[in-house]
Amino acid sequence: MKKYIAIGALLGIFDAKAQSSDSIKTDQHKVTFSAYAELFYTYDFNEPANHLRQNFLYSYNRHNELNLNLGLVKAAYQSENLRANFALMAGTYAQDNMAAEQDALRYVNEANIGIKISKNKNLWVDAGIMPSHIGWESAIGKDNMNLTRSLAAENSPYFETGAKISYTSDSGKWFLSGLVLNGWQRIAKVEGNQTLSFGHQVTYKPNDKITLNSSSFIGNDKSREEKKMRYFHDLHGIFQVTKQFSTILGFDIGAEQKSKGSEQYNLWYSPNILMKYQLDNQWALSGRLEYYNDKNGVIINTKTPNGFQTLGYSLNVDYAILKNVVFRTEARGFTSKDAIFVKNDELKQGNFFITTSLAAWF
Repeated sequence: MKKYIAIGALLGIFDAKAQSSDSIKTDQHKVTFSAYAELFYTYDFNEPANHLRQNFLYSYNRHNELNLNLGLVKAAYQSENLRANFALMAGTYAQDNMAAEQDALRYVNEANIGIKISKNKNLWVDAGIMPSHIGWESAIGKDNMNLTRSLAAENSPYFETGAKISYTSDSGKWFLSGLVLNGWQRIAKVEGNQTLSFGHQVTYKPNDKITLNSSSFIGNDKSREEKKMRYFHDLHGIFQVTKQFSTILGFDIGAEQKSKGSEQYNLWYSPNILMKYQLDNQWALSGRLEYYNDKNGVIINTKTPNGFQTLGYSLNVDYAILKNVVFRTEARGFTSKDAIFVKNDELKQGNFFITTSLAAWF
């Protein structure tokens, strides 16, 4: 809903946040610089003529061309009572996810400031453009179990703008936050929208092998004249079953008013199962089975009798070339109840494609 940097400058490139020569570190504060880049190639066997693939996908969404999905440079500041993040991005991810934003904001990935408001507890207030509090996948490909993003992730917010208050327990087992937002994946609000949106997040980590998460969104993402309340909940668990094997179980469900002031709602939902097996320090296998049901076209509008009712499956193989460079290949397919995929000017019920990516970070 969510490249002009030279490739040579990008291929060295995030989460490790290694200290650069420009980093400033003392006992009181720290500034870190990081970068990430992910090149990709996708071959869609439906062969779209304009190279643009499905309108419900926002990552790796180009056919038969080598391209940059996401290039990211970030500066982060952390002290005892203050934190801040600022990140700029480029690539097809930015192009597709930020299309509704003002030109000057389309390359901003993060811009937020946080202040600790308690001397004795880990209680913070953060405001600005932030990563979404919803879902088990992020825009940073190398942090995700699968190469491409799930239908659930692609059709829920990757980012949000607003303010949140958050608390982490002394044990680190509990994280709780409440949010006030500009809307559903928005920086600027929709023209004519005068309402605020709200959200929550609760994460429980009883041990280092289990993470349970509950996140929500409540609000109207349309103008005052078209106002429809939307209610959305994401529930997922991340389980490190053995040293080699991990899995994610997720379920998203949403409801939106059929019309302004209506007591009737259109529903959509998406169950997911993700699995990963780490063969050794370099090789890993991952798979995903997902289903997305949006019969009434709230999020994905196909304008067909049964709407978007689609089963998805994928399998990927990952090879860590270096500690900060990974090459991934994924085969993925969709099967839909209605014929919604275009091939040779005809509508088909299926779509199959193969994606490879090369990601690097520092």
